[in-house]
Amino acid sequence: MRVMAHCTAAVLAASLLIATAPAVLATPPDDTLSVDSATGSRDRQDVRFATYNASLNRTAPGELLRDLGTGGNIQAQAIAEVVQINRPDVVLLNEFDYVPGNRAADLFNENYLRVGQNGRKPLDYPYVYTAPSNTGVPSGFDLNNDGSVGGPDDALGFGAFEGQYGMVIYSKYPIETESVRTFQHFLWKDMPGALLPDNPATGAQGDWYSTNELAVLPLSSKSHWDVPVSIAGRTVHVLASHPTPPVFDGEEDRNGRRNSDEIRLWSDYVTGGADASYIYDDAGATGGLKRGERFVVMGDQNSDPLDGDSLPGSIGRLLGNKLVQDPMPVSKGATEASALQGGANAEHRSDPRYDTADFEDRSAGNVRVDYVLPSRTLRVSGSGVFWPQAGTPGSELTGIFPFRTSDHRLVYADVTLHGGRQR
Repeated sequence: MRVMAHCTAAVLAASLLIATAPAVLATPPDDTLSVDSATGSRDRQDVRFATYNASLNRTAPGELLRDLGTGGNIQAQAIAEVVQINRPDVVLLNEFDYVPGNRAADLFNENYLRVGQNGRKPLDYPYVYTAPSNTGVPSGFDLNNDGSVGGPDDALGFGAFEGQYGMVIYSKYPIETESVRTFQHFLWKDMPGALLPDNPATGAQGDWYSTNELAVLPLSSKSHWDVPVSIAGRTVHVLASHPTPPVFDGEEDRNGRRNSDEIRLWSDYVTGGADASYIYDDAGATGGLKRGERFVVMGDQNSDPLDGDSLPGSIGRLLGNKLVQDPMPVSKGATEASALQGGANAEHRSDPRYDTADFEDRSAGNVRVDYVLPSRTLRVSGSGVFWPQAGTPGSELTGIFPFRTSDHRLVYADVTLHGGRQR
């Protein structure tokens, strides 16, 4: 989905590793553990976390199951190859249609990730998590105020059918399923200071939606997930989401406001304490993370720090949270694409090497919208955006529109966990 934003600039950490073409991707071994020679304690684990808006959404229910039912879908092959090149230990795929029973998620794992693509080494993810999405769920109301009820724009989250544009997590490490928290049904109106849109035809505030509509309208356009993963005896909370693009609306900016509050939820959640006291999950539990917890916020946030259409400061609230670190991954391919395409890119304020999505000069240009943001309780050892320069290995998987894969690029961060024994 297309997006964009403004906000405050982040500070570049000059010591971070830079990854560009596949030849220089720093791929940690699958099971790298340091062993203390005196105690025999295995107390170090290097882990790659990645997010990828894979554009594996389809136009009708059942189409993704059909496409993944065999190993012959060209787009799915290319998406799997990108994942196999970068070899994340935990990866979130956005825009992956939700199908009950993990059926689509399991088919992609079995028929594509576990099969070497174009000579790449296969990947095996024994742990998979997916859950329902608000996309395509009928609201029963005229949410876009066009005089009719029904269709993608009146769903709880934009979508032509239930589960379109969903998401899935693949992990090499055990997922603590009994501790997963989802926030699919948290109501937008229940966020203190929510940026509820105004009807420009009235002088009132926050009145775009009626009282009855606000009683059913969730904050999350898809869902927000807290998925704990057990790594070397330590828990890392994977905080996954995909806020709505801040476009495709009108003067009321209902999508821009929702996008901003969807991002804010994670900032409040990781801060915890009083800041997160208003948050309730789908099981009724309240509050956010406890102080000192390890986490990684991942997903297509549809918000650039300086450019595009999201509200000023939307992603800046999360990037500026003192508990969050921004590895600021880069690629040479993004810089090259921005210069070659020109157009909207020429007016951008952000350094193009941070871009993660190619929306071309005909619309918003190229922007940074996909993020892997570890907590400051984790040590970041590297990061990157898979955007090879033209003519280098892997560039055929990105290229120019129409893309073989997606208009987004895979983004990763490498972290090192210390002090726990492998379970």
